[in-house]
Amino acid sequence: MTKYSPELKAQIIHEYFSDKSSARVLEQKYNINRCLIGKWIQRYKSQGIDALKNRRKKRKFTADFKLNVIDYYQTHEDSMADVAFKFDLLPSQVSIWCSQFRQDGIEALKPHPKGRPSKVKHPKKQVRHLNNKTEVERLKEELAKKNAELYDTKLERDLLKKSLSLFGPSKPDKKHK
Repeated sequence: MTKYSPELKAQIIHEYFSDKSSARVLEQKYNINRCLIGKWIQRYKSQGIDALKNRRKKRKFTADFKLNVIDYYQTHEDSMADVAFKFDLLPSQVSIWCSQFRQDGIEALKPHPKGRPSKVKHPKKQVRHLNNKTEVERLKEELAKKNAELYDTKLERDLLKKSLSLFGPSKPDKKHK
């Protein structure tokens, strides 16, 4: 749950602009830090009433967007808070991205899978499919090997037939004892 409702933020901003109350007076009246009130006012000026709404959903940022934010921070003389405000981020997020980039480079900015990795890499069906696939590959290799042996045997047979027709049948020599 958020600490301050969007209605309260809108009421404080309305008083700031309509009654010309200062942030210090509003701080004392509502017991809210004037820096926080100043941030609300600044966000309201730049983004309108939508800036006062609570952010409920997590946003996912691409590595290119993160790199653009870091590049902007490094090339301009703005503070992290100003850069965060410009890109509608939290200052801590800009800080985290900068430190990750310094430590591990652009790879750290790319999205990574969340959660604990599963113990079984492939479900049983996929394992059977992979086993069948490897079995098929093994059988194909065995068939190719047998075909090569058969080809060699046929060549040898044809060579022997040809030599028989040219030189005639050879008689084994009798050994003398």
